[in-house]
Amino acid sequence: MHKFLTSITDWVSTKRGMWITIITWFVVMIALSMGPRLNDYKVANFQSLPDDAQSIIADQKLKEYFPDDQGTPGILVFHNSEGEVANETVEEILTAINAENIEGIDSIIDISQLPPQALEGFYSDDNSTMIVPMTLEAGLGGANFSAINDRASEIGSDIAAESGNLEFYVTGPAGIAGDTVKLFEEADFVLLIATVLIILVLLIVIYRSPLLAFIPLLATIIVYQVVNQTLAFMGAAGLELTSQTTSIMSILLFAAVIDYSLFVFSRYREELNHYESKYEAMKYAMRATGEPVFFAGGTVLAAMLILFFADFRDYTNFAPIFGTAVFIIMIASITLIPALFTLFGRKAFWPKVPKYGEAKELKHGIWGPVAKSVVNKPVFSGGIVAIFLIVSALNIFNLEFEFDTVKSFPEDMPSRVGYEIVEQNFDKGEIAPSTLLVVGDQPIDGEAAAALAEELTAYDEIASARLSGQTDDSEAVKFNIALSMNPYSTEAIDFVETLRSDSEQLLAAASIEGETHFGGITPKLTDERDVNNSDIIKIVVLETLLILVLLFALTRSWKMPFYMMGTILLSYLSALGLGIFLVDVLFGFDAISTRVPVYAFIFLVALGIDYNIILVSRFIEERKSRKVKESLEIALTNTGGVISSAGIILAATFAALTTMPIADLFVFGFMVSIGILIDTFLVRGMLLPALILFFEKDK
Repeated sequence: MHKFLTSITDWVSTKRGMWITIITWFVVMIALSMGPRLNDYKVANFQSLPDDAQSIIADQKLKEYFPDDQGTPGILVFHNSEGEVANETVEEILTAINAENIEGIDSIIDISQLPPQALEGFYSDDNSTMIVPMTLEAGLGGANFSAINDRASEIGSDIAAESGNLEFYVTGPAGIAGDTVKLFEEADFVLLIATVLIILVLLIVIYRSPLLAFIPLLATIIVYQVVNQTLAFMGAAGLELTSQTTSIMSILLFAAVIDYSLFVFSRYREELNHYESKYEAMKYAMRATGEPVFFAGGTVLAAMLILFFADFRDYTNFAPIFGTAVFIIMIASITLIPALFTLFGRKAFWPKVPKYGEAKELKHGIWGPVAKSVVNKPVFSGGIVAIFLIVSALNIFNLEFEFDTVKSFPEDMPSRVGYEIVEQNFDKGEIAPSTLLVVGDQPIDGEAAAALAEELTAYDEIASARLSGQTDDSEAVKFNIALSMNPYSTEAIDFVETLRSDSEQLLAAASIEGETHFGGITPKLTDERDVNNSDIIKIVVLETLLILVLLFALTRSWKMPFYMMGTILLSYLSALGLGIFLVDVLFGFDAISTRVPVYAFIFLVALGIDYNIILVSRFIEERKSRKVKESLEIALTNTGGVISSAGIILAATFAALTTMPIADLFVFGFMVSIGILIDTFLVRGMLLPALILFFEKDK
C-alpha cells in the first residue's frame, strides 16, 4: 500500500502531474454538473423499518385487503381561540378547496352530508376546534405534499381571515411531511452558508493567511460538487436520498476535506524549509502524510460501510451515501489537495513564508510545554482525564428517548401548530390513529366485530375503536384505534407492545379465529425502538472489531490498537453522557432521538480515530531512531498544533448543524462537537500519550 500511494503522490507532486490532476478534477466536476440535480431525487416518504417489521407487514396486508385506502392521511384543522367554530365557514373553506381541484388530493370528508349526531364527532367539547380528515393520493413525493399543503392553506387561511378569528391549518402525516420538505430546503442553504463562513473565519484566525483559508475551501467546493452530482446519478439509478442524510453528509464532507488539508499543508510547511523546490517539498511531505491521511479516510469509510449490516433502513441508507462521499474524499486527499497546495507553493503561507535553508525549530505555542508536561507526569495528566471521562460517561444511564418527531420542529411550523391544537382539544390519539387489521379463518360477522370493538375500548389507553372497513366476503375487517394518550409517547409504544401480546385473547373473547396486524404511527415507533436497540449493539461491536483490525495493520502492534480504540470508546461515552446533561440544562431537551447515539457513535469513532492515527503515525516514525519518551514528546509537539486546529474547525463545522431548525440535527451537531473537543484536547492530547508511555517500553 505504501509503495502504491507513494507512486501516486510522487507523480501528483510533479509539475506535470499537478496540472493534470487539477484539470482532471475541474473537468470531472463540470461534466457531472451537466447531469441530474440532487434535489430532484430526495424522498420524503422514506421507509425506515425493514420489510419484515410487524408494522410494515401490517401495511402490506392492508394494501392487499383494502387497496383503495392507501393514501396519506391529513387533518384540516379549524380553530377559534375566542369562541366557537362556525359550521358555515368551514363548509365554505372546504367547498373552495374542492373547487380548486388541487392535484393529489384524493378525498375530503363532505361534512354537509353528515347527520348532526355524526358531525358532533368532528368538534371539540367546547366547539372551539373542528377537524376534517383529508386523504392524499398514494405514491406522492415530498414536493407534492408541500405544494398541496401550500395551496390548501392559502385558500383556507384567506377565507378564515375574512371570517374574523378563525385559524386554519393542515396537519397530520400529510401536513407534517409537506412542512418537513420546505424546512430542509430552507435550512440546507443556511447550513451551507454557515459552514463555509465558520470554516473561513476560523482558518484565517488560526493561520493568519488568506490563501491557507482559500485553498482548503476551494478543494472542499470541488469535492462537494463532485460528490453531490455523483449522488444525483445514484439517485436517478434508484438510490433513495433523504434531506436529513444529505445534510449530515455535507457536514462530513466539509469537515473531512478541511481536516486532511490541514494535515497535508502542516507537513508541507515543514518540508519547504528543507527543499528549495516546491515540488520536492510536496513529494516528501506526502511520503510522510499520504499513508496516514489515506488510512484515516479508510477508517471513516469502513465505519460507514458497517452500516450496511444494520436493520434500520435509515442507517443502511447512510452507507452508500456516506461511503461514496468518503471514497471521493480519500481520492482527493492524495491528489487534489496536494496538487492545489503545490500550485500555490510558498505563496500559500503568506505572510509567514517558509524559506529554504532557514529551517529552525517551530514555535509550537502551548503544545511544546503540554507535551513536556504530559511525558514527564503521565499518571497525573492521564489520570485526571480518565476520571473526568468516566464520571461524565456515567450520565448515559439517564438517557431517555424522544419519539415525537413533531416536537423536534420549530414551534411556529404550521403543521406543528395544528398538531398541538388537535392534541389540546381532542383525544390525543386522534392526531395519528392506529389501524387494527383482523383476518379471520372464517367470515367475521357484525356481532363479532362489535364484540372486538368492545374488548378494545375496555382498555383505559384506548379512547375509541371504530370499524372502518370490511371486505366483501367479510374475511377481513379493520378498526381505526385512537389512543387516549399521545400516540408518539413512550407510554403509547409500551401499550402497543401489550396490545400485540394480548391479541390472541382479544380475538378469543370476541369468538374470532384468525390473525391480527397493527399498522400506523405508534406500531411503527414500537418496531423502530426494537430495531434501533438491536442495531446499536450490532454497529458498536462490528465497527469496534473492524477498526481494531485496521489499527493492527497500521501500527503492526498488538497492544497499541487496544488502547487507541479504548480511549475512543470512552471518549464517545463521555461525550454522550455530557451531551445529555448539557442539552437538557442549556436547551431544555430532556430526551433525544433514538438516531442520535448511533449517528454520534459513527462520527465520533470514525473521525476521532483519525487524530489518534495522525499522532501514532508520527510517533512510529520518530520511534525508529529515538526512545519512547522522546519520540512521543516530538510527536505530540509537532502534531498538537495541527490536530487541535483541525479539531476546533471540525467541532465548529458540526456545530453548524445547530443552525438547523430541527431538534434531532441540533442535538446531534452539539453532541458531536463536544465529543470532538474532548477527543482533540483530552484524549489525544493527554490520555493516549499517558497510555503509550505506560504500555510501550524501550527496546
